[in-house]
Amino acid sequence: MAATVKGSLRRTAGDLFDAVLGLQPMIGMLLCSVPIFLGMRELIVRASSLPALLAALLTHPIPALLSIQALYFIFETYLWLRYRPFIAPDDAPLPRLSVIIPAFNEGPMVARSIRSVARADYPQDRFEILVVDDGSRDDTFFHMEQLRREFPSLVRLIRFRGNRGKRSALHAGFAAATGEIAITIDSDCEMEPDTLRAMAAPFQCDPKIGAVAGRVTVLNRDKLIGAMLDVNYALTFDFGRAAQSGFRAVACCPGALSALRLEVIRPGLDGWLNQRFLGRPVNHGEDQALTNIVLCAGFDTVYQRTAIVRTLAPSTYRQLYRMFLRWDRSFIVEGFSFAKFMFKPWRAERRFEPAVHFVIGNLRLVLLYLGLAALPALAVAHPRILVPIGVSTFIGGLFTAFYYLRSDRSLRFFYGVLYTFYWSLLLQWIMPWAIVTIRDERWGTR
Repeated sequence: MAATVKGSLRRTAGDLFDAVLGLQPMIGMLLCSVPIFLGMRELIVRASSLPALLAALLTHPIPALLSIQALYFIFETYLWLRYRPFIAPDDAPLPRLSVIIPAFNEGPMVARSIRSVARADYPQDRFEILVVDDGSRDDTFFHMEQLRREFPSLVRLIRFRGNRGKRSALHAGFAAATGEIAITIDSDCEMEPDTLRAMAAPFQCDPKIGAVAGRVTVLNRDKLIGAMLDVNYALTFDFGRAAQSGFRAVACCPGALSALRLEVIRPGLDGWLNQRFLGRPVNHGEDQALTNIVLCAGFDTVYQRTAIVRTLAPSTYRQLYRMFLRWDRSFIVEGFSFAKFMFKPWRAERRFEPAVHFVIGNLRLVLLYLGLAALPALAVAHPRILVPIGVSTFIGGLFTAFYYLRSDRSLRFFYGVLYTFYWSLLLQWIMPWAIVTIRDERWGTR
């Protein structure tokens, strides 16, 4: 009896600690605003009253950015607190799954990816693995054939003679799939044994769910960039998508691990394969485009925290900025796609929250770059402002990094603080460049 009570108290304390950690991004954003507001009070205004002071501060892009950031994180935290992972009913039948793995010049890693799926805790008569070789010029297909011989009842291979791109590879997989649900996983990823069951659970719970985003973590976190991204992914891919799942409109079900109802996406696949933007083919952001197809069809997209995949993160600066450049271009293109139907009756319920989230999220990006543009002149005129800005950056990075402790109770969370400065100094140029080069259709992975 005593042991049961102790265990219950320990779980309660753990749940409370996790909830407190979930509040840290919001707390950090509120606290990091204080040094800058104090530092800028005497620099940009000479106001005779508090209302005049506040009005002057909020018309400057830097404090205006902090204000909208605080509002954004308050909204996200409210949504995050509502999130719960999906648990399948005991009597719900398991759907048949088609796991699709597109691969190009992946080498031995594709074997690790296939094997992690083949060894999943899911009845083998209820899933298949479709591996598409997108015209690889290395030994990728050799490793694929080895895994087909190892798991002959599970693995089917599709091979292109030349490289056609990831969309074509996925399209071939969708066309050949015999399941109800398509699970996409990148060829540089490994999934946990219970991930397939976790990905199937939301579909078993609710027929309105059209797509599910899995949780993406870093496989190679022994390197500096991988370690920083592991913390950043916890905030972006766990906190952010859990919040979006609160209104059941996750903006991007990632290619690294997502699940889609085939009956929902198949009508839109031809348009998706031949998607164009500003007259040029779109060869990036296939995952976010698929998510938009599901949302536009009136179905929900949700996040499943218990479905975990580990992906190879970039290990060099060049690989990192090319990855973010692809992501930012996709964000722009698919943001326009979502905006086209955002205010239409695309579904019966919960249309307001996704629209508010979209508007606030994009407004903070606009203010961010306006603030960055104003920063050099402000720093030249008032060099001391750099001190509160540095303190603010540290506080914001530290408190948001605390969120990582929910998944890894270690000092590794401090890599999140390093990432905050790393992004501020070396990566902030990517979004403006993505806008300038938006018509560049190259995928840019190799």
